[in-house]
Amino acid sequence: MPQPVPTPHDMASADVLIVGRVQGVGFRFYAHDTACRLGLCGYVMNLRGGGVRAYAEGPRQSLEAFVRELRRGPAGSLVQRVHVVWGVSTDQYMRFAIESTR
Repeated sequence: MPQPVPTPHDMASADVLIVGRVQGVGFRFYAHDTACRLGLCGYVMNLRGGGVRAYAEGPRQSLEAFVRELRRGPAGSLVQRVHVVWGVSTDQYMRFAIESTR
């Protein structure tokens, strides 16, 4: 039996690694505000290596908008690379949070 074609409103997840000048420029707050505006749940955190990781769940269309905004970043940032791993929503997050560095 063929698999159903996903629609833009299907729930999904995006695990995003952002590399560049993304720490010390308000990137986590930018990601948090963007995710909340788009109605996404998950978290964002600085990584010890200098990057930022964001994990978000919600409608695929909203996640795609979120990733586009992360590629742009806030003023003062310089995003060099964005790597996204798409997945299914786990529904384990109730809000979007800023977490401590890992």
